[in-house]
Amino acid sequence: MATEATEAVSSCVGPDGSAIGMPQLCFDWFPNQIFWLVITLVVIYLVLSRVALPRIASVLSERQGTITNDIAAAEDLKRKAEEAEAAYEKALADARAEAQGIAQATRDEIKATLDEASAKADAEIAARTAESEKAIAEIRSSAMSQVEIVAKDTAEAIVAALGGKADSAAIAKAVDARLKG
Repeated sequence: MATEATEAVSSCVGPDGSAIGMPQLCFDWFPNQIFWLVITLVVIYLVLSRVALPRIASVLSERQGTITNDIAAAEDLKRKAEEAEAAYEKALADARAEAQGIAQATRDEIKATLDEASAKADAEIAARTAESEKAIAEIRSSAMSQVEIVAKDTAEAIVAALGGKADSAAIAKAVDARLKG
């Protein structure tokens, strides 16, 4: 009977009770293997659907929310940066315009001061020139009268040195005629 029981148990088991070949390929054991496969798959499905997948879904949705918030914050910062750049460009343009205005006002002020100083210098030069011309005219007229006196004295001295008698009226007439032309 023992031999019948061993033979009835399975054709996949050897006389010493060890498996012959691979037990997974023994057709006698397929129903048992399929039963445990189904049980295992159902347990894995339940664990995944009730525990693991909700956690993964929550992590993914949290990550998506974080990414969306970060993108929105980045767009907001980009917009603020563009506004700041526009404000900077406007301030720079205003500063340049103001600097040009100040430079032009300074140039105009310097030109006005220079024109005023030039006019004052021209007036002073003209006044000095007029004074100098007046002084020169006085010196010239004084010199001419002195030349006339010196010429009359010299002519009288020459006539006396040559041994003649000098007539003052004749010498004065001769010097006046010569001085006039």
